[in-house]
Amino acid sequence: MTQTIKYVIKYKLEGQRRWDFALMSDDSPEQALQALRKIHGEDVDKVSDIQVSKAL
Repeated sequence: MTQTIKYVIKYKLEGQRRWDFALMSDDSPEQALQALRKIHGEDVDKVSDIQVSKAL
């Protein structure tokens, strides 16, 4: 069983800075993209500049 940790994902959606929290097993960009896909659906194709860090 993998441990999930709360991360904050900072990114740009259509040039606008945004951030969201997600529970993920690691801080890889692939996991962050999957989490953002659950939030934004098809708009995830417009996401850029993804940065992931542990939430405090």
